[in-house]
Amino acid sequence: MKPADVLKMSKEKGAQILDIKFMDFPGLWQHFSVPIHELSESNFEDGYGFDGSSIRGWRSIHESDMLVVPDPSTVIMDPFCDIPTLSMVGNILDPVSKERYSRDPRNIAQKAEAYLRYTGIADAAYFGSEAEFFIFDDIRFDQREHCAYYFIDSIEGRWNSGRDEKPNLGYKPRFKEGYFPVPPADAFQNLRSEMVAIMEQCGLHIEAHHHEVATAGQMEIDIKYNTLTRTADSLMLYKYICKNTARRHGRTVTFMPKPIFGDNGSGMHTHQSLWKGEKPLFAGDKYAGLSEMALHYIGGLLKHAPAIVAFAAPTTNSYKRLVPGYEAPVNLAYSRRNRSAAIRIPMYSPSPKAKRIEFRPPDPSCNPYLAYSAMLMAGLDGIENRMDPGEPLDKDIYGLSPKELRKVPSLPGSLEESLQALEKDHAFLLKGDVFTEDVIRTWIEYKMEKEVEPQRFRPTPFEFSLYFDI
Repeated sequence: MKPADVLKMSKEKGAQILDIKFMDFPGLWQHFSVPIHELSESNFEDGYGFDGSSIRGWRSIHESDMLVVPDPSTVIMDPFCDIPTLSMVGNILDPVSKERYSRDPRNIAQKAEAYLRYTGIADAAYFGSEAEFFIFDDIRFDQREHCAYYFIDSIEGRWNSGRDEKPNLGYKPRFKEGYFPVPPADAFQNLRSEMVAIMEQCGLHIEAHHHEVATAGQMEIDIKYNTLTRTADSLMLYKYICKNTARRHGRTVTFMPKPIFGDNGSGMHTHQSLWKGEKPLFAGDKYAGLSEMALHYIGGLLKHAPAIVAFAAPTTNSYKRLVPGYEAPVNLAYSRRNRSAAIRIPMYSPSPKAKRIEFRPPDPSCNPYLAYSAMLMAGLDGIENRMDPGEPLDKDIYGLSPKELRKVPSLPGSLEESLQALEKDHAFLLKGDVFTEDVIRTWIEYKMEKEVEPQRFRPTPFEFSLYFDI
């Protein structure tokens, strides 16, 4: 869609407000709004000014002025605004140089796609993510000098099987048995269908939705794959729609990877493939119907996985999911069908067009623009350097003997370890100026200062149960 088409749509839909959304550094959508009369074709070049120093991980106060330029190809009518509101995703520019801002995550994703084309390896990288989430009825948490707690509740929570609900009707999925039950055990069929209807109204192509493994309302809605930046745009819209639809019904949604102790966490298995013109480049006559290029791409992902997860599993909570068991792919291996491997080759369809690889460590707390870009750059490094992924592992990794398991490398066990891996291994990200040293340094410093270090100093409720009577 061109700027003139946006203006025409605005008039046809009776829009009164323009809302511009953009990504902060850690991975949350931000926005601001202007009356629709403030939108003209010139704004698609000149943008709108705002204070960049107030955005997490961005400019310091002495260089705070920034521009956001709406991308007309992202236009929708916001489905949650009472006043008709036109919504677009924006790109961030420096107001002096008019260059794209190097810390804008969407800019990094677009540079990754440009680098792919520059290499001549492929024209497009397609990504498709399976982002899981929880729907809760109540969430309370606090952290003070003298106390700390969190409390989660859900009508589906197995822990409520004995609660007096006047009446309690049962139908609360057992721990780790929430996968695919029909209603009434699946209490959220209608809510998910409403989410899907709104997503499709906003232009997303939805393939399926269902209850996930955990009790207490774990869900999954699958978006059809698209190019890297478009899939990241779609994932942010997906999260926005899930959260706001739940809020309409007095419920809340979280994409936190591990909110419930003792049950499955929420992952974001990410399918990837490269294409040149109409040709799928990952289909071939090697293992699991893969091409040699696909195996080299896997080799790059496996080699750089400890650094990749600094972006793809970017919270301290992520590593409460990435532990053995709970279908968590902590061991760095690849396999067809085997879901205990970090990389799986889906075997649902024999069509070459369906041939892809699935990288399983990411979770939905990530900034998708950065996470997808890091995965693509790792895969391209594998192709460019013809990295051997080693032998596939078709056994259940969790059934291996300790001797066999020692031969399989594993992911970092904490966010701090993944940040250390990124510090040591990020040259592959700098190719084509996709990531910059400033972006890498800022990411590491931000995560250490705002997330890792503050956790060190805080006692937890479980520590009291372990140590109070010492």
